[in-house]
Amino acid sequence: MDETGKALQKVARGMGIVLAGTVISMFLTFLSRAIIARYFDRYQYGSFTLTMTILSIAMTVALMGLQSGLPREISRYLKERREEVPTLVTTGLTIAIAAAIVMTGVTIYLAPHIAPLLNDRYLDRTLPLAAPALPFMVTTMLLVAVSRGHGRVRENLYYRNILPPLLFLVILVGGLLAGLGFTFVFLAYVTAQLLSAGIATIGMIRQGLLPRRPRFSGRLARELFLFSLPLLFTGILDYVMGWTDSLMLGYYFNPDIVGLYNGAAPIARLLPLFLNSMGFLYMPIATAFFTSGDIKGMDKLYKTTARWVFLLTFPVFMFVFVFPESAIGLFFGSKYLEASTALRILSTGFIFSVIMGLNGMSLIAIGEPHANLIGNVFAATANILLNFFLIPVYGIEGAAVATATSYITANLFRGWWLYRKTRIHPFGTNNIKQLSVGIAMVLVLVYLNITPSSIWVTFGILAVLSLLYFSAVIVLKSIEPEDIELLRAIEKKTGLNLDFLINFLEKFV
Repeated sequence: MDETGKALQKVARGMGIVLAGTVISMFLTFLSRAIIARYFDRYQYGSFTLTMTILSIAMTVALMGLQSGLPREISRYLKERREEVPTLVTTGLTIAIAAAIVMTGVTIYLAPHIAPLLNDRYLDRTLPLAAPALPFMVTTMLLVAVSRGHGRVRENLYYRNILPPLLFLVILVGGLLAGLGFTFVFLAYVTAQLLSAGIATIGMIRQGLLPRRPRFSGRLARELFLFSLPLLFTGILDYVMGWTDSLMLGYYFNPDIVGLYNGAAPIARLLPLFLNSMGFLYMPIATAFFTSGDIKGMDKLYKTTARWVFLLTFPVFMFVFVFPESAIGLFFGSKYLEASTALRILSTGFIFSVIMGLNGMSLIAIGEPHANLIGNVFAATANILLNFFLIPVYGIEGAAVATATSYITANLFRGWWLYRKTRIHPFGTNNIKQLSVGIAMVLVLVYLNITPSSIWVTFGILAVLSLLYFSAVIVLKSIEPEDIELLRAIEKKTGLNLDFLINFLEKFV
């Protein structure tokens, strides 16, 4: 087996753990959001969304891009200067935690000024309650980043995917059953983040991934800061693309409209689930290919992961695009059905990200993080301008168009820059076959305008359509040897007997 095959197997093994964790995390987060959306009114759910949005932006600033820069630098230092890794780790943590404490104070100070700007009568109370979670959120994110730099995925599963949302859900449900009100939601969130960060710190020390005695290096701090600075602005702009819509809906309307919109937005954000899961181990492996000069191997890795991510994502896309009312009704209830058109628009932008593959992580792997920043500047600018012109006229549909356009713009730029530097792109022959079949199927389904009588009928139709899609992919012989290697890796990791499937697919390679 060549190096690419081994790398794909490693990505597949890691993807299984990360995917399981991501699914659990998204399920728990969705459950918490659904409980809040159903237990409180739409205005309060919108206010909760705005509070979490502002908190997420503050966390992005406090992280300073280290959640992406630190794993890359740890991966490099493990090969070149292993003895400096402990100092590198604690230096990065020190910088980020200090920044998080500062951002906590800034958020609390600005809360009374932000509330009237977003027409929210709760924000001046909810933001000060939620802001103390920032240092704990940042700590957990950085500890997971450290494990990622070592090529490990279990810490992401335990300390980021499961613990915080599970603890929040348990505390939230307990408080609501006890009759506690809306402000308790934010106290529950802070408590969950505090407990998660504490457990993660103890676990990382025991595993030897976090030094017992902190060390700080000014030289390493400068190196980390300079490498991660473009990633900081990239992260901020990512949030501009992802959350400007909610903030500007609050500015032009009120939290009730924000709540309605966020009956669609979280569902659309499910689409990059497999992409993000595959990407967790992709970057350090792609970095190894690039540093060894194996661009052909990196290209094969890129195309194969893009093909598999789209293959796995397409049934989910069919569900939310063809049957948006069913998707919204399932998760958030009938009072959010007005967001169905917005869900279709948003899902178009997110599926485009899936089609383009892991271009952002590839740019970091080849040492071009500034390209992500430039792409996000274009996309964020387009997002703000489109929101400004479209939201007052078209409401949540205008916000959805602005967000979808920004994601498409960012991915086009990243894809172009990656191709310009390496000649790597996601459009292999078999990738195009899978994409063409998918687009044709969705267009036919939208034209037929099928209206299922219940959610179970929807799932039945979806199962049949998914089977038809996978059959078409196989008949068109879009299976490659790397796909078989991925299945063998999954078989070895899970213990499942996939011989029948592998032998069947090998006939179509």
